[in-house]
Amino acid sequence: MVFAFFGSPADGRDDPVERTHDLGREVLGVLREFLAAPEFTDARLAVVTRGAVAPQSHDDVHDLPASAVWGLVRSAQSENPGRVLLLDLDGLDLDGRDASLRALAGAVASGEPQLALRDGVAYVPRLVHDDGAKRLAPPEGSAAWRLGLTGHGSLDQLALVDCPDNTRPLGRGEVRVALRAGGVNFHDVVVALGMVEDPRPLGGDGAGIVVEVGPDTAEFAVGDRVMGLFNGTGPLVITDVRMITRVPAGWSYAQAATTPSAFLTAYYGLADLAGLRAGEKLVLHAATGGVGLAAVQLARHWRAEVYATAGPAKWHALRERGFDDRHIASSRALDFEERFRAAAGSVDVVLNSLAGDFMDASLRLLAPGGRFIDMGRTDVRDPEEVGARYPGVVYRAFDLVGGAGPDRIQQMLAELSTLFENGTLRPLPTTPWDIRRAPEAFRYFSQARHIGKIVLTLPTALDPEGTVLITGGTGTLGAATARHLVAHHGVRRLLLISRRGPDAPGPRSWRPN
Repeated sequence: MVFAFFGSPADGRDDPVERTHDLGREVLGVLREFLAAPEFTDARLAVVTRGAVAPQSHDDVHDLPASAVWGLVRSAQSENPGRVLLLDLDGLDLDGRDASLRALAGAVASGEPQLALRDGVAYVPRLVHDDGAKRLAPPEGSAAWRLGLTGHGSLDQLALVDCPDNTRPLGRGEVRVALRAGGVNFHDVVVALGMVEDPRPLGGDGAGIVVEVGPDTAEFAVGDRVMGLFNGTGPLVITDVRMITRVPAGWSYAQAATTPSAFLTAYYGLADLAGLRAGEKLVLHAATGGVGLAAVQLARHWRAEVYATAGPAKWHALRERGFDDRHIASSRALDFEERFRAAAGSVDVVLNSLAGDFMDASLRLLAPGGRFIDMGRTDVRDPEEVGARYPGVVYRAFDLVGGAGPDRIQQMLAELSTLFENGTLRPLPTTPWDIRRAPEAFRYFSQARHIGKIVLTLPTALDPEGTVLITGGTGTLGAATARHLVAHHGVRRLLLISRRGPDAPGPRSWRPN
């Protein structure tokens, strides 16, 4: 067995597109040399990457350029059966990496052509049936539905429910939007689990296209791409024009859906309620979540010093954003108080999403005159009691929409839009799920496995005037896919790509006139 390692630098500073091309050339050279060398005729080549594939649904891919290596090597495997092994090891988890190295010999001896080792466990790719029964189904015959609940206390109560109100006539200052993607927030999950009561619809922030404007409403026009706060998450939603802004050029709908509630919450909490100033010290809990990463960007823009907590498995995301060990602690253990006190002495502001003893440890870190801004939902305190127990500390819990109101939200969106457009602020990391798999997305959220924001994408019909590109389109599977698209989805323009192109035997037999 000959091992060849390919990957990107750990600091991730290389341009990912350039690195992808460089890795492709490197791998192709090694493959050609190995396969042509007579001394390696009876040997196998193991092409090794780290964190280049996602063994389980929605696992993180830490080395995206190396993912392209897998696509290239699979082609070599199909042409040289048994000669090449693809092996992916743990990316950033050092404990898991050691366990996987111990399991390496047994995994290689299995004879599997493609393997991913995670914490000593070997994963192999298998084609399985998709269980369509697990998907949520929109109400039959309804054009206006949204994500809702048929009960509380279990994520199995999530459903797509009829929402005829979203087809009502619009009032002055309202727009109707065809939503393309909607964000999932912590509040949605605790409401679905029955931990917090709230009659408002689930979701509510997202991005889409304006399809209708109300009377005397000139701020937006039909066809505008917008992002903001809406009355739920479904194919048609309604909102006040003060609650939306235009999507920056070049952003996808999923990227735009990560920003409204996260950045508005962080902005309102830090600027309006905390009055965060340059040079002040901020403790930011759950700093790798949506609001957390938005707050990191805003606090740095305002030149504050940020001390961040997150689960240890996510510290790499903080280090990638310039945090050193002095400014990082665990959100799963109370020792963050000791660590930050040793590093900072005391702090000026806490933006909190934790509960119980973690709140008290955070309150003890605040200097006199410190501000504790609580966006949690499960342990709201009485401000007077907090002030009596921690003299000089100001405690404020808040709800964005109820606290800020439409006029202030409009002002904040305008200020944020300027920062998005000039590149000062960037969209958050995105983990997308089809809205029909919302229970899985909520469950994934509740396990705190993601970084950034979980986004629900909404199904849209294929544009009959558009073009569908099929890679490997001249083979048996590609041809079957093409016929299905034409027969069942009304597609009229297909672009089939393969290495043999028009010389492949299939296309000539079914090419349309």
